[in-house]
Amino acid sequence: MKIGVFLSDLGKTAVYYPKLAKVTGSVTSCIFFCQILHCKNQSNNPYNWVSLSVKEIEQETGLTPKEQELARQELIERSLLKERLVDRQSNTLEFWLNLEALEEKLHELLHELKSNYTDNSQIKNNATNRELIKQNSPNKNEQIIPWQRPPIAVKVTPNYQFSGPWKTPEQCAEFQRVLLEYAKEKGFYNPAEWVFKTIDGITKGIVSPFWDEFIQGIPLGESQKIKRDWEIEPGIAYPAFEEERIQYYVQKGEPLEVAVSKARSDLRNPVLGKDLWEGFLRKCDRIADEAIKAKKLGINTPYLPPSFMDKPNVTKESVMNKLATLSPQFSLNSSNSQSISELNQNKENIEDENTNLTNNPPRVETLQAAYKTPTGRTLVEKQIAAHPEWGYAIINGEVVDITPF
Repeated sequence: MKIGVFLSDLGKTAVYYPKLAKVTGSVTSCIFFCQILHCKNQSNNPYNWVSLSVKEIEQETGLTPKEQELARQELIERSLLKERLVDRQSNTLEFWLNLEALEEKLHELLHELKSNYTDNSQIKNNATNRELIKQNSPNKNEQIIPWQRPPIAVKVTPNYQFSGPWKTPEQCAEFQRVLLEYAKEKGFYNPAEWVFKTIDGITKGIVSPFWDEFIQGIPLGESQKIKRDWEIEPGIAYPAFEEERIQYYVQKGEPLEVAVSKARSDLRNPVLGKDLWEGFLRKCDRIADEAIKAKKLGINTPYLPPSFMDKPNVTKESVMNKLATLSPQFSLNSSNSQSISELNQNKENIEDENTNLTNNPPRVETLQAAYKTPTGRTLVEKQIAAHPEWGYAIINGEVVDITPF
């Protein structure tokens, strides 16, 4: 076998940064970190967590599950990685990289390497100077003064401020506030960091549609929305198309809420959504042909899938109204429906009922009649056990009065 063919069968090669391994702790953790960073850059939203399974990482890097566990432990100890378990069966985890901590550690490493290089150069220069002075100096008793490195001056810009297209600092502050509200609404992991990077990019000349939207007075992100073929408006798919995808995941055994989440996530993906839409159109075309044939055969109401039927939108208000018709205790906000005064009044009523039961115990004949039924048997046993002051007891399967006088 030729060596080229043999190496191609092994798959693509993978490399790592030796200096980065000093920051991450080992070569294994460096390879693991670079793989997570690569997947983060390939994702649609680099600010979200990266979801990967142990098997996927092993296929890409060759790291065994044990090596991955040690690498994650080293990165977590150095505050470079956060992880959380998503699915225990498939061993899928979500990762978040702390790139700010990585930049700090790399800066410290580069500063240390630069200092070591400077010190070594200084030692060599001092040795060379002493040798030259020793050779050229006629007086061997002359004192030799070594060369000293001048201190490094760091330039700092005082009172640094962002410079951009805004006319006043107040306008810049208002723009930052609107950006922060937008980031919170979208659920970004670190809204303040996202706002800083957006403002910093604008100051460096990067064109931002957010600033244009802010100047025009329209909501942020509105001009960036694109209406796809499968959407009735940007971000909202056709109900039948969405319902068809939801039923797909339900048939696979997913819970309904998970099926809704996965279906909408698929339809937000432009590439996957386009492929699914073309397949859905073909399915609709086939169903329409079958319905036309059925009508020609005399069938007045041809069959249509459930997803094609009109369904009212499920909202919070509609669900609360349905639950309220069943019983108030099933209301979504029942925990907050009662005021403190009502709770105190209910507590007083319960205490009054307990006092009445203690002062006026039921007649033994009433308890005996209730004890004969299966449901009343358990209730009578609990009541007699809770109120020994009544003077009743259950002997040989009958309720008797042990204090008849």
